[in-house]
Amino acid sequence: MKFFADTADVAEIADLAATGLLDGVTTNPSLIAKSGRSFLEVVKEICGIVDGPVSAEVVATDHATMMKEAAVLRALAPNICIKLPLTIDGLKTCKALTAEGVETNVTLCFSANQALLAAKAGATFVSPFVGRLDDIGHDGMELIQDIRTIYDNYDFKTQILVASVRSPVHVLAAARIGADVATMPPAVIKALAGHALTEKGLAAFLADWAKTGQSIL
Repeated sequence: MKFFADTADVAEIADLAATGLLDGVTTNPSLIAKSGRSFLEVVKEICGIVDGPVSAEVVATDHATMMKEAAVLRALAPNICIKLPLTIDGLKTCKALTAEGVETNVTLCFSANQALLAAKAGATFVSPFVGRLDDIGHDGMELIQDIRTIYDNYDFKTQILVASVRSPVHVLAAARIGADVATMPPAVIKALAGHALTEKGLAAFLADWAKTGQSIL
């Protein structure tokens, strides 16, 4: 499974990229607005930190303007992935960009039927929002399972990018189902490494080492 950071915090992205565990980044206008910086400036800087795809979202709602915005975003860096809403105009734009060899991420997916349309439009990634579905009493992971089944039935190449990830539990469930990517806040990526027994064991090792009075350096 690929790990994407869902953030516009450049410092956090650089820190995670240094681990070698980060495969890409997803952003959206809301995340970048929190930085208080220029949208295009932040996206370009992120693209220089990671080698993998960086999802940059259009803000237009009509096909013609989406295409114009996509052209501006594509010019920022070669690893830009154009993020589009799962609407008819968004799907139309996805189809057009795919035909030009541009990577796309169709976002705000909440049903398997929507995911089917994204695959038919040739999306590189589709982003189902599991956390938001959980919030309204649905099982977000059930959607991921449905999409996985449908895509496997027809050998669709669109990658399932699990979004709105709230905890390591979501990551584990997505990995069991066979999702291709999980995008998550940096805190969730770091939490994957945590375990009480790891911390307890390390503390014991360090205590025993201290008793020897030795030093490796």
